[in-house]
Amino acid sequence: MINVQRVLKNPRAMSALTGVTPEEFNQLLPIFSKVWDSSKRSQHKRNAGIRKIGAGRKGFLKTMESKLFYILFYYKCYPTYDLLSIIYECNRSNACRRQFELGNILEKTLGRKLVLPERQMKKLEEFFKAFPEAKEVFIDGTERPIQRPKDKEKQKENYSGKKKRHTRKNLVITEKNKRVGFLSKTVCGKTHDFTMLKELANPNKMPAKIKKHLDLGFKGFSKQFPEHKISMPKRKPRTKELTEFAKEQNKKKSSIRVLVENALAGVKRLRIVTDVFRNKKKDFDDQAMFISCGLWNYHLAIK
Repeated sequence: MINVQRVLKNPRAMSALTGVTPEEFNQLLPIFSKVWDSSKRSQHKRNAGIRKIGAGRKGFLKTMESKLFYILFYYKCYPTYDLLSIIYECNRSNACRRQFELGNILEKTLGRKLVLPERQMKKLEEFFKAFPEAKEVFIDGTERPIQRPKDKEKQKENYSGKKKRHTRKNLVITEKNKRVGFLSKTVCGKTHDFTMLKELANPNKMPAKIKKHLDLGFKGFSKQFPEHKISMPKRKPRTKELTEFAKEQNKKKSSIRVLVENALAGVKRLRIVTDVFRNKKKDFDDQAMFISCGLWNYHLAIK
């Protein structure tokens, strides 16, 4: 069993095991506790008040600190349930159930902290809600490896020619301060970046005057949306070389666009969105990325 109070006294160990500092942990804990109590009261009402709140057998996570540490530890280190059962001296099925239960609590907690990214971009108002003061945004697609599906159709859908492996994919829109303001739903790895943008965050629902930094995965954007202000590197022609001026311009654009890569690197500090994704529960891959983005935004807000 991990001694949470001991780890809290060691900032380096805390960051390595949970991805947050002791200060961030302590500021998140009160709201996490309130969401937990609210969830238990709702569950008590659904059960028609048969037993008192807190009655019944006590679990292996006895304090609120241990509950928050457990779910943050899972997202940062992404251990198997067998390993969790050894560390916490519990049954692996209990380790699994607690992970999903506490994951939902953590998502609601981050929602109360107003750090979760927006999931829809169907109206102009939704863009301004996600980016109230932004003068420029950075758009990119990000892929995460998954285990090779057994179903042949799912194999084809999730195989990424770019990564040469099976992946799941999201579209993210970030600000200059690296905050993830929008996260699309998770789709198959073979889906093209530009196709995702048009389907999940249509540029017609974004202000044309706000500058958009794009990479070559969005080639054709300027033709389909000529009224929008964009920054995109110039692609090398098949039979010619780029001019020195074009190369210099590409370097400048890349040095600015790297901010979205830095934001994704911050999100992927958590191994649950970096390692090969093992979980098979429906939509959990989407929730994992959603919470990971929320934790990164929370880190930026506290920082």
